[in-house]
Amino acid sequence: MAADVVSLNKARKVLQRKAAKEQAAENRIRFGQSKPEREKQRKDAERIAREFEGKKVED
Repeated sequence: MAADVVSLNKARKVLQRKAAKEQAAENRIRFGQSKPEREKQRKDAERIAREFEGKKVED
């Protein structure tokens, strides 16, 4: 039987890439927002800004 020669640096890099991909997927789920959610937040912020401007008292 002949054993395959494995570069430890390459094996380590493969494991790091796999871990990074898993972390990225987890972050997308945890922190990501869908487009409708972003639009709703933007519209709410605009509405609040308009209301605030309308309630300003000028001297």
